[in-house]
Amino acid sequence: MTGHEDGYTDGYTDGYKYGYEDGYQVRPETPGDAAAAERMAYEAFGDDPLIPELIRRLRSAGAPLPPLGFVAVAGELVVGHVLLSHGRLDAPRELVDVYTLSPLAVASDHQRRGLGGRLVATALAAADAAGVPLVFLEGAPDYYGRLGFERASAFGFRSPSLRIPDPAFQVRRLRAYAPWMTGTHVYAQTFWDLDCVGLRDPAI
Repeated sequence: MTGHEDGYTDGYTDGYKYGYEDGYQVRPETPGDAAAAERMAYEAFGDDPLIPELIRRLRSAGAPLPPLGFVAVAGELVVGHVLLSHGRLDAPRELVDVYTLSPLAVASDHQRRGLGGRLVATALAAADAAGVPLVFLEGAPDYYGRLGFERASAFGFRSPSLRIPDPAFQVRRLRAYAPWMTGTHVYAQTFWDLDCVGLRDPAI
């Protein structure tokens, strides 16, 4: 689930450093960022009230992996946000704790400046540093392919829902990944509670 933006060509950078670039800083979110990040994401997703509710619930959900949120700021203004939340891979050998990347949002007047890519790179670096083997998402393959994500089904991963188009179900394999890690990606219950998995067809 993403508030889509283009314009970033670099993928995950090992040891990505927080800092200023082109007047923006990408850093871990703080409690003081919460309201501004939720409001910005709400607007970036076309005033969808489910988005800030999703963010709030994922932040507060108890899980084996803590939620990791990052913001892009211009001065004191939050203009981008990404969240990693706990998911599971139901592998034949054992359950594996993984991260789900969702939502990603960049304010409309700050898009096409690489902020989405920088947020994703920062989130991936944090997941990798924590020893998490996989990060899953559903989103535009052309965009996320440039950030190092791959079609998940090509590596033996099964989508959590038939309503997710196969090209949109994507994964980033990190350093802790091992080839035996195959199986079904399981979203956190919050995504199901808010019906934020896959696409609904209003014509049915």
